[in-house]
Amino acid sequence: MDDSRFLECLSSDYASLRDAAAATEPTVPVPGCPGWTMGDLVSHVAMVYLHKVTSMRTGQVPRSWPPPYLAEEPLLPLLERAYGELMATFSERDPADPTPTWYDPDQTVAFWIRRMAQETVIHRIDAEQAAGLPVTAVPDDLAVDGVDEVLKRFLAYESVGWPDEFAQLKGGHLASEDGRDTITVTAGQAAWTLRPSPRGVAVEDGAGDHPRVAIEAAPDPMLRWSWGRTGDDAVRVTGDREWADYLRRMLAEVTQ
Repeated sequence: MDDSRFLECLSSDYASLRDAAAATEPTVPVPGCPGWTMGDLVSHVAMVYLHKVTSMRTGQVPRSWPPPYLAEEPLLPLLERAYGELMATFSERDPADPTPTWYDPDQTVAFWIRRMAQETVIHRIDAEQAAGLPVTAVPDDLAVDGVDEVLKRFLAYESVGWPDEFAQLKGGHLASEDGRDTITVTAGQAAWTLRPSPRGVAVEDGAGDHPRVAIEAAPDPMLRWSWGRTGDDAVRVTGDREWADYLRRMLAEVTQ
């Protein structure tokens, strides 16, 4: 996907998220985010947008966030303002321009264009579920990209970057130190091979031979499953189902 496509998806999903939030009370619970209300979800998305705006405009990650004064703004107007500032900031910069990110290999505006598109589509799903609305299907290209992002930039990168935390995985690790056992994930025509160990997870493009478990689905349900927004009945599991649960536990650890 190119940057213009990410921005197109971001715009569409933001509009659906905003409409879903406006269609219900801020006190309704969000099924995909236990303990959150719709108001919490709207506030979170707005704060994330403004945090990235501040980082891009100042060239520095804010030391404390959010500023207390933001709590005084009504939620929907705050969300609308935050989105407007985010899109204005993107339009003022070239995707290749430098900006701080949490992913060391990519310190550019393009990182945040992609990340905000993927952040928004997941929380758009949350908002539609909370409002009791039909959940709009995620386009295949965005969903495949989202699975790639969560496997490589969250699971692979964070598991190696924060090894002590990853080693203390809730429920423990099934993989041995040698990392020989593999997991295959397939979303439509795209596939990835994961080699987990208690010290991190290596992710390669393509399906490997003889995995401990193969997990398959169309792109949309695979993206939702990867982020814990749908149940195990949305994917097809071949092999050791305990290892499918192991993958979900690892993904939950690096995305929480």
